[in-house]
Amino acid sequence: MAEGLRERKKRQTRQYLSDVATGLFLERGFDAVTIAEIARAADVSVNTVYNYFPAKEDLFLDRSRGVVDRLSRYVRGRDKGESAADAVLRELRIQVESVSPTVGLMEGYERFMRVIEGADSLKARLWHVQQEALQHLEGTLQEECGDGDRTAILVAGQLAWVHGTLMAYIGGEMVAGRKAAEVSRDALVLLDDIEDLLGEKVLNYARRATE
Repeated sequence: MAEGLRERKKRQTRQYLSDVATGLFLERGFDAVTIAEIARAADVSVNTVYNYFPAKEDLFLDRSRGVVDRLSRYVRGRDKGESAADAVLRELRIQVESVSPTVGLMEGYERFMRVIEGADSLKARLWHVQQEALQHLEGTLQEECGDGDRTAILVAGQLAWVHGTLMAYIGGEMVAGRKAAEVSRDALVLLDDIEDLLGEKVLNYARRATE
């Protein structure tokens, strides 16, 4: 369905507010910037900012919804003959090999990570996002394999570990000043090592039928 004028304006305003706020956070740090300062910089009222972003953390982590359902999307979109782990590993390899900003392989990512490292509230919000993603994946695997399947919860934890380990590695290497292309090559090796550590039950779980 085509996006209406009202929806487009709201989306553009939301993105503008996030961009203004992110610029201030990168320059001065998260805790040093107030909502009032963001509103002044964006030439809007404080209430307008809160209408779009209920909490200051939402202004910086405005794309967290995409992270919450990322692994679930990979699992639901798995090919015939692929297991849930196969799909997750394949998609992550594609993102890493293409040096994608989706996994933090981009210039300036180290500044983003330093803002998070300097703010306890952002670290806490990231933890909640990770928990939401885990619960979302648990639900997806249970839907795919039958309600009440306890194995789905265990496999979801393993796949969340795969994603979290990769992202932590990339973030740490980018903060250390390495180039994205270099980190990409090493991250592909890391994914191979991670796959070697996964057990057969995890690697074969939720394999989609070939017919």
